[in-house]
Amino acid sequence: MADSVDERTGAQRDGAAERPDASLLLAAPGLVRLAAAAWWRSAGWTVETSIRAGDRVVRAAVTGEPLPMLLADVGANVRDYVREVLGIFDDDDRRNGEDDRERDAHAPRPGVVSLRKRGAELLRQSADVRFDEEVHPAFPRILEELAPDEGRILRLLALEGAQPAVDVRGGKPLVPGSQMVAPGLTMIGPAAGCRYLERVPAYLNNLYRLGLIWFLREPLEDPVRYQVLEAQPDVLAAMRGTGRARTVRRSIDLTPFGADFCETCLPLNTAELDALPGDVAPDGPLAASKPQLPGAGPPQ
Repeated sequence: MADSVDERTGAQRDGAAERPDASLLLAAPGLVRLAAAAWWRSAGWTVETSIRAGDRVVRAAVTGEPLPMLLADVGANVRDYVREVLGIFDDDDRRNGEDDRERDAHAPRPGVVSLRKRGAELLRQSADVRFDEEVHPAFPRILEELAPDEGRILRLLALEGAQPAVDVRGGKPLVPGSQMVAPGLTMIGPAAGCRYLERVPAYLNNLYRLGLIWFLREPLEDPVRYQVLEAQPDVLAAMRGTGRARTVRRSIDLTPFGADFCETCLPLNTAELDALPGDVAPDGPLAASKPQLPGAGPPQ
């Protein structure tokens, strides 16, 4: 009886030895993914390290850096990068990183205290009857953000007033409504004597951003000025390529802030320009001379 038990037990033992472990089969896909990820990361590290080292060697060759210093620097960079990839950090590095995160979490946002101090000073000055502000504090910054051609445009608007502008709109037959084809076409660039006429739309956008001009929906009272503008080649070209084309008349003018800026910062009359040093007039960005267009007023 014992022999049969032993034989049966042995047979079961032999069968279990022949069957693969089910846990290994379940873990196999995960092991394959880990191996693939490790290979990919190692390949990426190899390529990036080679690029870094090659770039460092080229820069050293250009600057004539000694070879021992170059080798020491490249070796240190490789060691640091390996430690970063493997996640190896010293206790000091880990402690410093935790301290930095804790300090950043509790520290106030940069500049808040100084901004509130400046705001308090601003309110104090507004209540001080003895404080005299000669010009708006934004004027110096605005001058730094203007192109020379933008100075010409401001001078034109200050001397000759609002300028006409048209939008060309078009539509398809039997389709209600219209679509914008060419917005904001003007003669401001040639009338102001701008050097870079293709940049006039960007100039106008910048002047609008600075609060110096605004784009008005209301047209000017003189229809002749729009007739001259609508006869310009760019307007005619936009209308020819559009079905059911029409123009929408608008205008561009200085804001009150822009008018104050021009009056304060720009030499508007010719006599004042002539009195300036030679590097500003007459060949400077606000030169008085400009081309004459049909319908435009006389040079100021």
